[in-house]
Amino acid sequence: MTDYHTVGQVADILNLSVDTIRRWEKKGLIKANRDTNNNRIFSVDEVRRVQAKYQGTSESRGFYVLKSPPTDYRVLELFAGAGGMALGFANAGLKTVLLNEIDKHASETLRRNRPDWHVIESSVADLDFTQYRGQVDIVSGGFPCQAFSYAGHSRGFEDTRGTLFFEFARCVQEVRPRIALGENVRGLLRHDKGRTLSTMVRVLEDMGYRVQYKVLRAQFHDVPQKRERLIIIGVRDDMPIYFPKERDYFLSLREVLEDVPESKGAEYPKRKREIMAHVPAGGYWRDLPEDLAKEYMKKSYYLGGGKTGMARRLSWDEPSLTLTCSPAQKQTERCHPSETRPLTVREYARIQTFPDEWEFAGSVPNQYKQIGNAVPVNLAYHVGRSLVAMLDGADSSEFVTQDEDTQPEQLQLF
Repeated sequence: MTDYHTVGQVADILNLSVDTIRRWEKKGLIKANRDTNNNRIFSVDEVRRVQAKYQGTSESRGFYVLKSPPTDYRVLELFAGAGGMALGFANAGLKTVLLNEIDKHASETLRRNRPDWHVIESSVADLDFTQYRGQVDIVSGGFPCQAFSYAGHSRGFEDTRGTLFFEFARCVQEVRPRIALGENVRGLLRHDKGRTLSTMVRVLEDMGYRVQYKVLRAQFHDVPQKRERLIIIGVRDDMPIYFPKERDYFLSLREVLEDVPESKGAEYPKRKREIMAHVPAGGYWRDLPEDLAKEYMKKSYYLGGGKTGMARRLSWDEPSLTLTCSPAQKQTERCHPSETRPLTVREYARIQTFPDEWEFAGSVPNQYKQIGNAVPVNLAYHVGRSLVAMLDGADSSEFVTQDEDTQPEQLQLF
């Protein structure tokens, strides 16, 4: 059994400071668990692996895209984007029967890489899904988060009219899959004081689905990126609901960007490049000399808040920060760890765990946008394997339920 101890005990065992362990936890590199008395405890092995990464003594896992044997379970996906979710599900063994995407560049990306996929480029509102009733096991979609019009009516499905969640729910209603899966940003938990998510859950429940949701952290699911996604799962019968269990390791940029193919990328203006050259790996604007920080930040320098995304250079020894739709935006900088430039398109793709052969259509800015908006492929793979286990009626030892932390049962403190 994994050896868990308090932060002070782990610090003594590994000759680390308590502050270092807490800093790694704050960065999302290790996870705290709870013992039966609700005390925070840490895995010695997990902390040791992070320590080895910083000391340069850990064995590199390298870059990989996870795959499993095919199954006969079928998926219909809305808002497919550049295919992160679809590819991850396919790698998990699920069969894609339809992908809907309105953006012409993302649709071309899907067709170019998987000519056998049935891709419909149109507004989801224009589609009739009744022909797929009884033919699909899973309906999935990363619908945008939009406010609803309540007016105190609490009318469920009717409250969501005019939003893309309404179209997702309409698809579920017409298809009646065994599983309905929604994907969104963590912020949906708090959107409109939680009422938006509550309405979504109620709509699915009114259609006969039992619903659970959980925030998944990509850095603990074979993705070299600190990215959080909210996964909402509804099931139509008495099958269990599983979520992927977090791994006790993470992938660093050093491991996954080795031998990355050359590609196009954004460039810094001359003066910005000169200023960014002063930021160390893992640093940001606070690491600049004061005069350069004021020049770069302008009025933002005097405002409150951490502004930690500004002038941010990534670290070789950690996962990337969440990728945005552009690596050179001033508020959400994603500078290469050692070269003074934004990440390239292929570096972006690797961090999102797209295979190197996956081509993106459109201009360079449009390619960044497609990759930045995608669900990381390996994260989608782990979600897909959870869905397969649910449909198979498999044992839950490899997965967790909504109420479980990273460990399937409460831990005893040794």
